[in-house]
Amino acid sequence: MKIIVTDREGKVHELKGRDGWRVMEVIRDANLPMTAECGGACACATCHVYVDDAWLPKLPPQEKQEIEMLDFGVAVQENSRLSCQIIVSDEFDGLKVTLAPESL
Repeated sequence: MKIIVTDREGKVHELKGRDGWRVMEVIRDANLPMTAECGGACACATCHVYVDDAWLPKLPPQEKQEIEMLDFGVAVQENSRLSCQIIVSDEFDGLKVTLAPESL
């Protein structure tokens, strides 16, 4: 399965997803610029991504903790998600996300 990630410069990367991994882990292991400070514990917003609009309804709904953490994100939009909260599976083959800006 693959995850399609657009970096902050607009370059598109096709990454190999691993079943059961978090999208954040796939992005980080591909050495794309994502801090992911809390390592996937949903305790920061440094893995913030924008999910392609076509994929939003296919993802599980956000839980309260993710919604609260996005309050700390930069340039949060309607399609903002924390990539640590999206678990890779066959049903998300071709998922498209864009890295959100990081705080300075």
